[in-house]
Amino acid sequence: MRLLPLPLRRPAARLAGTAAMLLLFVAPALVAQRLPTNVRPEHYTLHLTPDLDKATFSGDETIEVMLAQPADSITLNAADIQFQSVTASRGTTNPGRREMKADVSLDEAKQQATFTFPGTLAAGPVKLRIAYTGILNDKLRGFYLSKAEGHRYAVTQFESTDARRAFPSFDEPDFKATFDVTIVAPKEDTVISNTNVISDTAGPAVGEHTVQFARTPKMSTYLMAFLIGDFKCIEGSSDGVPIRACATPERVQYARFALTSAEYILHYYDTYFGIKYPMPKLDMIGIPDFEAGAMENFGAITYREADMLVDEKNAPVKAKAEVASVVAHEMAHQWFGDMVTMKWWNNIWLNEGFATWMSNKPLEAWKPEWHIDEDVASEMNGAMNLDAQKVTRTIRAEANTPDEINEMFDGITYEKGGSILHMVESYLGEETFRQGVHNYLQAHMYGNATAEDFWNAQTANSHKPVNKIMESFITEPGVPLLSFGKVANGQVEVTQSRFFLNPKAAPENAGDQVWTVPVCFKSEGAKRDCELLSAKQGMLKVPNAPLFYADGGAAGYYRSAYAAPDYEALLSHVSTLTAPERINVVGDELALMSAGKSKAGDFLLLAASLKNDDSAAVTQNVIRGVQTLWTRVAATDAERKELSAWVTSTYGPRLASLGEPQESDTPERQQLRAELFGLAGGIGQDPKVIAESKQLAQAYLADLSRANSGKVNATLARAAAGVAATNGDAAFFDLLQKTAETSKDPGIASEALYDLARFKDPELTRRALEYATSGKVRNQDSIHLFAMALQSPNTQDTTWKYIEDNWAKVKSQFTMFTGGYLVGSTGAFCTAEQRDQVKDFFTTHKVAASANALTRSQNSINDCVDLRAEQSANLKQWLSSSASGQM
Repeated sequence: MRLLPLPLRRPAARLAGTAAMLLLFVAPALVAQRLPTNVRPEHYTLHLTPDLDKATFSGDETIEVMLAQPADSITLNAADIQFQSVTASRGTTNPGRREMKADVSLDEAKQQATFTFPGTLAAGPVKLRIAYTGILNDKLRGFYLSKAEGHRYAVTQFESTDARRAFPSFDEPDFKATFDVTIVAPKEDTVISNTNVISDTAGPAVGEHTVQFARTPKMSTYLMAFLIGDFKCIEGSSDGVPIRACATPERVQYARFALTSAEYILHYYDTYFGIKYPMPKLDMIGIPDFEAGAMENFGAITYREADMLVDEKNAPVKAKAEVASVVAHEMAHQWFGDMVTMKWWNNIWLNEGFATWMSNKPLEAWKPEWHIDEDVASEMNGAMNLDAQKVTRTIRAEANTPDEINEMFDGITYEKGGSILHMVESYLGEETFRQGVHNYLQAHMYGNATAEDFWNAQTANSHKPVNKIMESFITEPGVPLLSFGKVANGQVEVTQSRFFLNPKAAPENAGDQVWTVPVCFKSEGAKRDCELLSAKQGMLKVPNAPLFYADGGAAGYYRSAYAAPDYEALLSHVSTLTAPERINVVGDELALMSAGKSKAGDFLLLAASLKNDDSAAVTQNVIRGVQTLWTRVAATDAERKELSAWVTSTYGPRLASLGEPQESDTPERQQLRAELFGLAGGIGQDPKVIAESKQLAQAYLADLSRANSGKVNATLARAAAGVAATNGDAAFFDLLQKTAETSKDPGIASEALYDLARFKDPELTRRALEYATSGKVRNQDSIHLFAMALQSPNTQDTTWKYIEDNWAKVKSQFTMFTGGYLVGSTGAFCTAEQRDQVKDFFTTHKVAASANALTRSQNSINDCVDLRAEQSANLKQWLSSSASGQM
């Protein structure tokens, strides 16, 4: 599952690290929410009849279970279900079998139903027959109602614990079973489920049709899917597998690129895994109301429209790369997560970390010009910054209640998990790692597995201590800092310690942590020599190379600190490193500055040395560092004005050298220009760029309304729209709002909507927030406007005041995850007074599943206060010296 929409993701459609990165504290008593293990389901027969007009559904269900011992009751999961009748019979053909009617008792807190029978059920096979009704809710979870252009759609989202809202079930990942699904729907509606249709007949009532699907393989309940509505589909195929891309009639025209991506990716995965795609067909469906980015339902992947639908001809390359990335992520799950599933949610990282890592591989092969390896390095930096905070957690953590399970879907699960896999693959070699993946999948096909199963397969295949490496990174929280002594006689002394962005946050026992770390030194060209550091301190061999660099290939999940002479030599030759390696150097320098191990001016010196870098991703990472100085270090308007002047004088010439967009521009050049334009108009506050941004944005939005659009470069125009919105007036607000409401292109509509949160005019900020809570914005999107506005110094004070004054309206917009996003976004504040206001407010205005988001937010504010106190004077001094030419 992918969680967040575009504005809150990092490049290439990755999960953001700004909102819901949560630590879990688990009380032992909560284990009781788990189901008993004396009953196991083997097969479900589901017959569902949704009524889209009344927003209800009825279900007739048979569950074939196996009792391990005699029992007079059976407990399973159910939520928002009204039971009509429950009976049980022996699951045999014995004519003397007795059918018993059950009494049903509900435990709403545990989301469980217990069927109690008047007699004892013998051990062995039993059939449960259940008649029930339910609601098509408006909470974007379970079986729910989605609406668009006057049409209604019944759709599902079951991960993590919401299949129980559609059918009573043993709703835990280890209770795998097969499913037969039949759905009755209006005759004009398309019906989609996990497998292929085997019959479609008229009736039972006039105007209805009954659609029956082929039996599924063994699978977990959270991977089931049902979709009913006037979806339209386009068709393709790959390796003999039919593939469809479906959407509402008004938007299906934008599904072609996702279909093309899926055709390439399926063949790539078939080859990589050495196991053919495990379902008879693949459907991808864009849903108007959908909280997650996408969901990997087995054979029927569902998407937020903006994460699947894109204008193939006119969209920026980055927008297409984001769609392809999400498609690749969800398709990777079809093998790793769906066919082989974690036993319990404490190992959800094995699903999501793997899909995050794996999704890069087909894109690198298909579109090398997208430079996916640079995005991977950027994501690892983000994961390490998240993991180096006071509040973090181990990758594998306890989670037993639905709220705790939902909190597991964070940057630690996705991006730290993916980064560790990337590091291990880099250490073993691609083919050795691939064979280990194949062996693991082959051994657990259609079953469940643990992290130990995975790393033991890799250890057995490679004959290297993968188990020790992975166990240390999976079970230890935080990020290692490797401190290198001076290289001498082909060796270097290395000391490892836990790294914190704020040293004041380090707990007393942090010094006891030790990881088994593969350290890969850069050798000749692209070659690397890898050594293992498994003790607190050790001597490692260093290759005879022109440059000492301890993260060759940029795959190491650690921060690096060098002896002064070696670091000076590295910086003087930084341009000889690959782009991912340069990204890591930038990330290390910024992290060390945050930790007080270097100065703000040191980072700006590095930034200046990279001002002419040809990589858009390197430039983007430098810009993020400058933004950190702007928002979290600069203490006064005067300091920010000096930083603006430095940005203009340093990067202005580079932006000018790129000239106007040309048809011959590579995607990299287009994106580089857009990054620099956004910097010049944002932090740089260049009046010429701001004026140009307004002209470009107006022309772009006008161009979109033409039948033959595409005259304005979309990559630059999207950057310009952000600058124009920040500095915009009511007329431009009106134009963006109209675009958000009327554009059929989900990407364009989403960009326009989220740009409404950028206006620094307080009246327009309030107008955007009123619009977000008016009911005119889908609740999947509304809270993200608040989250964005809270994260910008231009808008956060106005936004916080609005939240305080209009809490009932704001809270009414919350869905399963968005309350935590809102709370987490307050971490962008940077004063003790704001910290206390946030704490006091959310202490009395509770938000479900957000206690840990509040803890993280409080620590983030404390970190900012300490960082500003530590670095503000140096930033001011450095900028003054730079302006006077003394640098």
